[in-house]
Amino acid sequence: MDCPKCGYPQDSTNSECPNCGIVFAKWRDRQTAPPPAGMAVPDDNDASPDNWVEALLFHLPAEINPVAWGFRCLVLAGILLWGIKFIVAGIDAETSLQSIWHLVNLPFHEAGHIFFRPFGRLMTSLGGSLMQVLMPLICLVVFLIKTRDPFAGSFALWWTGQNFIDLAPYIDDARALSLPLLGGNVGKHSPYGFHDWEFILRETGLIRMDHTIARLSHGLGSLLILLALAWGGTLLYLQYRRMRQQP
Repeated sequence: MDCPKCGYPQDSTNSECPNCGIVFAKWRDRQTAPPPAGMAVPDDNDASPDNWVEALLFHLPAEINPVAWGFRCLVLAGILLWGIKFIVAGIDAETSLQSIWHLVNLPFHEAGHIFFRPFGRLMTSLGGSLMQVLMPLICLVVFLIKTRDPFAGSFALWWTGQNFIDLAPYIDDARALSLPLLGGNVGKHSPYGFHDWEFILRETGLIRMDHTIARLSHGLGSLLILLALAWGGTLLYLQYRRMRQQP
């Protein structure tokens, strides 16, 4: 038979799915039992357009592990505090450069320069910033579609927003060239093209908009962080309600 949740083929004598872990007896009981008054239980198998987005963004596993749920509450609290710090700090190079997240993002930034090098010098410079944003977005898609874990997806969305905030001081420095760069160089003492955003904005004629673009980057990052926190909090609340239904 095939698992009713993930479709994994298996022996009909199995009591639970070896792929997703669903307990068949509990799943059958839950399908036949009426939902509590005033609460509709989502059906992930309903592929209608009205329910597709809800099933993707708010998918709930059949069984909620209380320990895992508690750990995720701690994760949400941690990224909430971090998010508030990044948002309130504004375009502040010290907050970004001294954060552990800057060290997490830096390898992806440098890898982006290499990955986009075949597309020309402008894309090589822009590639570092692009890769910073693309990496968490790729994780977001994988979490939603492959692993069916929207809470991890909300964290990836938070990370995307943090990357936009992380880039804002670098963009803002395009004319001042005062930030320390990789290797200890300062932009004003480095050859033209070493500072990514000076090169990008001068080559595109947007150098006088460096502060505006930096504010937009910070604002977009702040918005994504707030959306991610709201999404993650809603998921934990829905999981809590399902936990209360578990035997």
